[in-house]
Order: sequence, then C-alpha cells, then structure tokens
Amino acid sequence: MSRIMTDTSSRAAAAPKVGIVSLGCPKALVDSERILTRLRAEGYEISPSYDGADVVLVNTCGFLDSAKQESLEAIGEAIRENGKVIVTGCMGGDPEAIRKVHPAVLAVTGPHQYEAVVGAVHEALPRPHDPFLDLVPPEGLHLTPRHYAYLKISEGCHNRCSFCIIPSLRGDLVSRPIDKVLREAEKLATAGVKELLVISQDTSAYGLDLKYAETQWYDRTVRTRFYDLAKELANLDVWVRMHYVYPYPHVDDVIPLMAEGRILPYLDIPFQHASPKVLKAMRRPGDQEKTLGRIRRWREECPHLALRSTFIVGFPGETEEDFQMLLDWLGEAQLDRVGCFKYEAVAGAPANDLPGAVPEEVKQERWERFMQTQKEISAARLQEKVGMVLGVLIDEVDEDGAIGRSYADAPEIDGSVFLNGETNVKPGDMVDVLIENADEYDLWGSIERDE
Repeated sequence: MSRIMTDTSSRAAAAPKVGIVSLGCPKALVDSERILTRLRAEGYEISPSYDGADVVLVNTCGFLDSAKQESLEAIGEAIRENGKVIVTGCMGGDPEAIRKVHPAVLAVTGPHQYEAVVGAVHEALPRPHDPFLDLVPPEGLHLTPRHYAYLKISEGCHNRCSFCIIPSLRGDLVSRPIDKVLREAEKLATAGVKELLVISQDTSAYGLDLKYAETQWYDRTVRTRFYDLAKELANLDVWVRMHYVYPYPHVDDVIPLMAEGRILPYLDIPFQHASPKVLKAMRRPGDQEKTLGRIRRWREECPHLALRSTFIVGFPGETEEDFQMLLDWLGEAQLDRVGCFKYEAVAGAPANDLPGAVPEEVKQERWERFMQTQKEISAARLQEKVGMVLGVLIDEVDEDGAIGRSYADAPEIDGSVFLNGETNVKPGDMVDVLIENADEYDLWGSIERDE
C-alpha cells in the first residue's frame, strides 16, 4: 500500500518542496507524518507530485520479500520521475541492497531515524532561510483524513516470532512515555479528530521496557501500561480503537471499558494459527483452547465485541491435520474480521531453516478453504446486525451517497457501511444508521432522523 502525500495549505512561493511516498503499515505512515511535521515546521513545502518536488523521500517497507520488491520499484519510479531521491524506513536498514539496485539514491536511512532523514533533506535541499514562514498546526501534519489519526505508542518489539524480522529492522520494544502519548492524543482530539487508532508492534506490551513507570497527568498518577492508556484515552470523547493486541492476561482488564462504551468494543489480535505444533514453531503462545474460553468470557461481558485477526497458512511443517484444527478453531471463535496470508519466506527469518516446506499449490488451496470458511462466518455475523441502529463515522460523500464505518470497522482493512442517497452529510460526521442489509463484508443502511 503506497501513498503520495499531499498538503494543500497556502505557503510562501519560494519554499523548497519535498515529495513523500509512504509504503507499508500504519506504523510507517506515522513515521512519515512525523517527518512531514518536522519539515513543514522548518518551512518546507510538501509537493503532491514528483515533478513539483525538489527532492522525493521514499519510506520503505521491508517485512516481506514482496514488500522489499515493491519498495525497490517505488524507489525506481521516484528516480525516473524526479531524479533526487532519499530512502528511509524498514528497508533502509539494508542500504547495500538498495544501492545495489539504485546507486543513484542520494541517501539511505533506517527505520524511525527521524534526525538522519531530515539531515539528508537538509544536505540535498538546504532549509529555507526563515523557518517561521509556515507554521504547522499543534497536532502536526497527518496523511489520514482529518477525522481519524493513528496514535503510535511504541517502537520495535521484544517478541521473537520465527517468521518475523521486525526486531532486527526496528529493534526491541521502546515505549513512549505515557504523558507524551496522552498529550499527542489530546491535541488530536482538540483539533477535531473523531477516532484514534492505537498502534504499535505489540500494543498490550506497552510500558514493559519502562517497568510500567508512573508519571503525573493533570491531577492523577498514571502508569505507562496498556490499561492506564486505554482508561485515559477514554476521557477524550473520541472513538479509541486498539490494534495489534497480543492476548496477554491483562487484556481482560480493558473489556469493562468496552462494555461501558468508553472505548470501542474492538480488538485486533494477531492469533496467526490454532495448532499448538505450528504455534510452537512460530514461537507464539500456543494454548488456543484457553483463548477460546477467554473469547467466550469477553463476549459474555461485552456482547457486541468485534474481534479481528490475521492468520498464516502453509507455515513450514503445517500438516492437513494442523490446518483442519485451524478451520475448526475458526468455527468456534467466530471472529468478525479476518485476514489470511500464505506463508512467505523472509530473508533473515529463523523460520527459513525449518523443515517441511509446504508446496505453493497446497498453500493456495488451504488459503482458499480458509477464506471460504471465514466468508461464511462473516456473512452470518453481519446478518445479525440487520435491524440494529449503529453509530457510523462518515468517511466519504459523493453524489450517490455516503460511505462510513461502524465501531467494528477499522479504516482500509475492514468493511464499510454504505448509505445510498445520503448526501446531506460530510466526512467526519457521526450519525445513527438503521442497518437494512448485509453481505459477507459490508453493511447497508439509512440515517435515523428525529421525527
């Protein structure tokens, strides 16, 4: 997923212009936003096109080999279209691989090296004489629509999953102090953001590296910890959506906040598989029977809880019995939103050395069976919402109507709520919608209006 970043506010004509292409996950998107904010604070313009830019930044992804190839292609396109290119992001941790293919790049910096990438911009394109000509808003610049924003709470990861190279790309877990996170969230809410999407590599591990340090926030003491963060964000009167939450025992503590409507009843938990043998090979927690029990208890306490997850099929050593165990578990868990990936070897990942490689045609066949199983589950769960009135956040409006999302739908990865003919709304509006129809992924409805 890539974005050409734009900023259309008026500014001094003589200011140098920087273009940015952002690839990969929301965490990389937040990195791009921080870079943009710093550059705009120094007086640079942000160009929406290659030909309007004096230099182009490419924020790369390096998680999978396919992502690396996409990053190399994006760098090549930027070089062809502009000529002056600076590379940063996850793939920037391997500068030799980039320069081997694209020796013309001006500089290469690694992930979340904000000072280094801004320094490379300064060298390629000297900063404006007066950095105060163009002031940025206090919440910084964002590449998402104005009504929602990602809130990154940490960098890196302390887990050592055998299929993942994130720790080698981004390092071990480094949590942001909770007062800094809350201050950023408060600024976003004050600026009109209606939804905060909390992200990190392992959100429920937040604060572990800081020994859950305490700090003062207004008139109270808060801990740098998952529950405290959720409780404080709940005071901002915005949607708070939790992503990348590993199912540690203390995750149970936030379910009452969801049941009370203080944060969204939505958890994004990367279960990855259900077979204990495969989970052990993945170096993941492996007691999925206990997990099913916890899911049942969560839903007893919070009946409308929406669960999304991702899984991998075709992992080395996965047998048909393991895969059937995954399908059976999926049928028991009844997850609302699910993504599935065919296992792909990643250079440097320990899983590459595991025996029992699964043939590509078997991976494909299992992926298709998995998706068909989940499609039926999703269709049934969405059908249950027909006749309900849901709060919907509007994302888009055109001459045909509006498109929004319910509490169960994260932007770009989950479904939508379609409001055909509803044109008297605007992006960022929150409306009550009577759900009238559903398919496997999306809902349709009309706005409930006072008589």
